[in-house]
Amino acid sequence: MQACGGAAVMGSLQQPAWTKGTIFSNKGLTGSGFSHQLKLNCVKPVRSSYIEGSLVTGRPSSSVTVPLPEIGALSEADPEVRAIIDMEKQRQFKSLELIASENFTYRAVMEAVGSCLTNKYSEGLPGKRYYGGNEHIDELETLCQKRALDAFHLDGKKWGVNVQPLSGSPANFEVYTAILKPHDRLMGLDLSHGGHLSHGFMTPKRRVSGTSIYFESMSYRLNESTGLVDYDKLEEMADRFKPKLIIAGASAYPRDFDYPRMRKIADSVGAFLMMDMAHISGLVAASVLANPFDYCDISLRGPRGGMIFFKKDTVLGVDLETAINNAVFPGLQGGPHNHTIGGLAVCLKYAQSPEFKAYQNQVVSNCRALASRLTELGYKLVSGGSDNHLVLVDLRPLGIDGARVEKILDMASITLNKNSVPGDKSAVVPGGIRIGSPAMTTRGFTEKEFVAVADYIHEGVQITIDAKRAASGSKLQDFMKFVASPEFSLKDRVSDLQRRVEALTTQFPLPGV
Repeated sequence: MQACGGAAVMGSLQQPAWTKGTIFSNKGLTGSGFSHQLKLNCVKPVRSSYIEGSLVTGRPSSSVTVPLPEIGALSEADPEVRAIIDMEKQRQFKSLELIASENFTYRAVMEAVGSCLTNKYSEGLPGKRYYGGNEHIDELETLCQKRALDAFHLDGKKWGVNVQPLSGSPANFEVYTAILKPHDRLMGLDLSHGGHLSHGFMTPKRRVSGTSIYFESMSYRLNESTGLVDYDKLEEMADRFKPKLIIAGASAYPRDFDYPRMRKIADSVGAFLMMDMAHISGLVAASVLANPFDYCDISLRGPRGGMIFFKKDTVLGVDLETAINNAVFPGLQGGPHNHTIGGLAVCLKYAQSPEFKAYQNQVVSNCRALASRLTELGYKLVSGGSDNHLVLVDLRPLGIDGARVEKILDMASITLNKNSVPGDKSAVVPGGIRIGSPAMTTRGFTEKEFVAVADYIHEGVQITIDAKRAASGSKLQDFMKFVASPEFSLKDRVSDLQRRVEALTTQFPLPGV
């Protein structure tokens, strides 16, 4: 995403107590770590009271020997968890993964995320840690920061980046904490019009997002006739509301943003401009979409972690670098997840390759093929199409909703999500579905396969319409109960669709696993 403008108490048995009963071969120690020549003396279990006494006094007990614990492979240590992971792997392999905020990562990233980096605690910034032993962590985080700036073509003299946020929503709140005071005003795109919960969502009865609890928020919206952001209305509302922060960015908006117009509106009311580019960061890095850094003060990007980019110049009297770094730590986080930063660094190196740019262009091309075919099939798309990685389908003209369609498609191994569309009254039973192209593009889908995807979705929608008619009640729970029952009369149609979907997906490899 982008924005413009402890200590732990360990149980006595959780760490090995090293004693003279543990034998290391001198030949087994090398400069690069332990080799397979390292030998351990296995001993019988001892009473925990002896171990506890030894740990409390800090002196090894002459009568106690404890070996290095050997947990072994996951399949041996915890076959139950291993089985769940294997089932999820099969689900991912067989399914059409079309959730716009998901993708498949690569083995190199998994290796970094599953590495010994997870063992190290490192409160603070590189060179300014609270704990020792962080020389290599400092090197890693500094490398990640440099790659982040390089990936988005930023001058390190003008821009800085914090790569410690744990995910996108915390990154957003860290920006708010840095530049706003409690009850200051902000404006973001309305959730039902494609915005995000963390942009200040609230209802007449409840302040849903933490953003709306601690700050005063007013949402801007789309023009419902065009499906595009209503910048004229935004300007009018900002002039009245006088926000201190305006947020660009969305979670279900199929078009690009008009950054020059938003910059002009922010300047007219003296507001910071932040871009939450979590969804489209890859498209921005590959220069497939417009560059928000030309107009924004702060930018955020969330992989399975987050990054906050900020101008190094003082903006509206605020030293953004100091304010944001302090908001991340010690303001809202403790030690960063170093394994995630390692995985992020690997991603950012790949983001600078020609292959990555080709991939992002294919993401957009595939999405447009999907949108074109859905339009041919008679579907109404919010804004009429897509500039990016997703399409938003309005199902209300068909007399059906996103919740029911999501359920039937899920049964047929098609994974997407129900989503609000402009004019919706309920987020639980919204009128649309959101469909994204990144994950299946990663697996090798081209335009031809995405035309087939549209046909499969259409078939699932038709089954849903028939199932809704056949259900005994009109409520969503009546529908869900019906399709899960042995009396569900359309299960053969669902099974046939699932068989054909899986025949397609299993022709394409699943990266990294």
